[in-house]
Amino acid sequence: MTTQSPLHVRVSWVRQEDASLPLPTYQTPGSAGVDLRAAVTEPVSLEPGQRLLIPTGLSFEIPEGWEGQVRPRSGIAFRHGVTVLNAPGTINADYRGEVKVLLIHHGDTPFLIERGERIAQMVFAPCTQAVLTLATDL
Repeated sequence: MTTQSPLHVRVSWVRQEDASLPLPTYQTPGSAGVDLRAAVTEPVSLEPGQRLLIPTGLSFEIPEGWEGQVRPRSGIAFRHGVTVLNAPGTINADYRGEVKVLLIHHGDTPFLIERGERIAQMVFAPCTQAVLTLATDL
């Protein structure tokens, strides 16, 4: 078995009032992604067919050569039909703004998003920039 050095990612709260929320964590030792939580000030109802941008209250300093992939949580996707619309959503290494999650509701009944609820997960993955050259053999 190969062990990798952990990737170090600095995280900052965008708003002081969100600092009371837990930082993203891996739920089990084998988890691929950290859970992202809703930094809403009051409960938000996501209606069937509706899409909403939900704040996490966090900014990530992802190292160059890496990306953050925002992915759905399978539990709320299965139980409620709520998923990440642009899955996986890419957080680029040079982005320093607040990470927000674009959710869409494919279920039949309203889904209530509470403050601190785990709404998505982020997987950190290496990425390479390609050098593109135009093929001239038309």
